[in-house]
Amino acid sequence: MVGSKSFIKEDFLLENKFSQRLFHDYASQMPIIDYHCHLPPIDIANNRQFENLTKIWLDGDHYKWRAMRTFGVEEKYITGDASAKEKFAQWGRTVPYTLRNPLYHWTHLELQRYFDIDILLSENTASEIFDEASSKLQTTDFSCHNLITKMNVEVICTTEDPIDSLDHHVKIKNSGFNVKVFTAFRPDKAIVISNENYLEYINKLSEISNVSIDSYKSLCDALGVRLDYFEANGCTLSDHGLSYVPFRNFTDAEIEDIFQKKRAKIQLTLEESEKFQTSILLFLCEQYHSRGWIQQFHLGALRNNNARMTRILGPDTGWDSIGDYSQAETLSKFLNRLDSKDKLTKTILYNLNPADNEVLATMIGNYNDGTVKGKMQLGSGWWFLDQKDGMTKQLNALSNMGLISCFIGMLTDSRSFLSYPRHEYFRRIVCNLFGQEMERGELPQDFDLVGKIIQDISYYNAKEYFKF
Repeated sequence: MVGSKSFIKEDFLLENKFSQRLFHDYASQMPIIDYHCHLPPIDIANNRQFENLTKIWLDGDHYKWRAMRTFGVEEKYITGDASAKEKFAQWGRTVPYTLRNPLYHWTHLELQRYFDIDILLSENTASEIFDEASSKLQTTDFSCHNLITKMNVEVICTTEDPIDSLDHHVKIKNSGFNVKVFTAFRPDKAIVISNENYLEYINKLSEISNVSIDSYKSLCDALGVRLDYFEANGCTLSDHGLSYVPFRNFTDAEIEDIFQKKRAKIQLTLEESEKFQTSILLFLCEQYHSRGWIQQFHLGALRNNNARMTRILGPDTGWDSIGDYSQAETLSKFLNRLDSKDKLTKTILYNLNPADNEVLATMIGNYNDGTVKGKMQLGSGWWFLDQKDGMTKQLNALSNMGLISCFIGMLTDSRSFLSYPRHEYFRRIVCNLFGQEMERGELPQDFDLVGKIIQDISYYNAKEYFKF
């Protein structure tokens, strides 16, 4: 294959001998525990064989779509009806102009790690790269199962709504696939009562739970039925994607009245919506604690900003950004309410706004009570922050204000089966941070000590924390 050789070499991102040794001797061979992602379970269950590189690499990838739109690529070649090869040609044309965007690093890491292609993707090399990679994808070595095992993945945790049947997870479990695949319970649609389609969703929840939802109590009963079902299918953690965690004082009578107003299609005030969300979140979080589950809160996304394009393409098509919500006060009150009842379970807080790094890094320290190592976690750099600068800032905030040695490490948060080199990317960044400080004499040049911490961050802390 003709083209410029990739810049990604053995010591990529590793700036000195300490960083290099930490990565190659301690981090690189650690298995991957991907404790939060959005891989489609149906593809794992069916061990899907992707038709071509566009199907596995561009379809559903909002990062790439946003870059292509910025570069002036027509929507026809992004989500439209252009052929797979035409779409990939436009991606190849875009890639050289993504310099300093993490996509440039990820693209070439993924080409190397999965396909052994070590030339730079460009307009001139796109056709040949597409053909070579697509040809390999037709072989059994590149089935979903083999793509996962190739990256030394030990555990995957996808994310499902309470109304999901979990049939695909059952099929995976019974298939003999040697990677553990779990689900996380994500009840956002039952929580955010202000959503336009809330009543439609409640009807679906009622049907699948076999609970007639005509009151707030029966809503909680229905969610309890689904919690039992998820738990019976191996679920041990939940996830919430919220702009912020609300907190308002309420009475039971108020919550019932708010729910009945919604059923009657009466417009709710912001105060009413937040009271309802506070109540149902507290109910759910107490349920998680009683079951010994872990709860996750992904905070700070401002979603579906472009109303025109969202109307055309639907949600989750690349029109989201970082929100500047106030996080600290209501989150503290919410966690404190749970803790005061001794019903605060293991918790991971993720922030999308980098301005909240220190806010959440100090928040977790308020509720680490010594009962569990790293009970409260500042989640890894997420979404727009899962790149070198974002991850470095998150690592520095956690180091300065908490214990980086207790950190549970990286996750993909991805829909792509080619995203696992992001764990390698993260590990190289972590090793370089420690290695730089070892070289400067800010840390002891003790590989037994530092190497163990690197392995803990890369793998062992997550293994102990989740107990998958």
